[in-house]
Amino acid sequence: MSFKINLDALGIATSVACAIHCAVLPLLLTSLPVFGINIVENVPFEYFMIFSAAAIGANSLYHGYKSHHHKAGPVIIFGIGILFLLAKQRWHYLQLWFLVPAVTAIIFAHFRNFQLCQKANHCHAGDCNH
Repeated sequence: MSFKINLDALGIATSVACAIHCAVLPLLLTSLPVFGINIVENVPFEYFMIFSAAAIGANSLYHGYKSHHHKAGPVIIFGIGILFLLAKQRWHYLQLWFLVPAVTAIIFAHFRNFQLCQKANHCHAGDCNH
């Protein structure tokens, strides 16, 4: 029995975790100093989250592109989403304007990649040349 990780599901989960982090963080910021925790403007953590999402997502989308559907659309949409996340880090005063389209693009890219992989299930046949 082989164990297989659904990289699209992992990418979607990472994107959702990032979205929750970005949405809940402002609510928690006011209470964290009471506990002696300071994560305000924690640039290394933010970049860690962005690059983690980029690495997992790129791996997932590359696998779907190469092994299943051969369509660049999800990869392009994902790249745009990652660029929006990096822009959010660069221009903090516009971060909500960049965050919403970034997360939407990344989740949609993974969802579309998943759809295309399901549609191209011919790759699981014995005569597949991939």
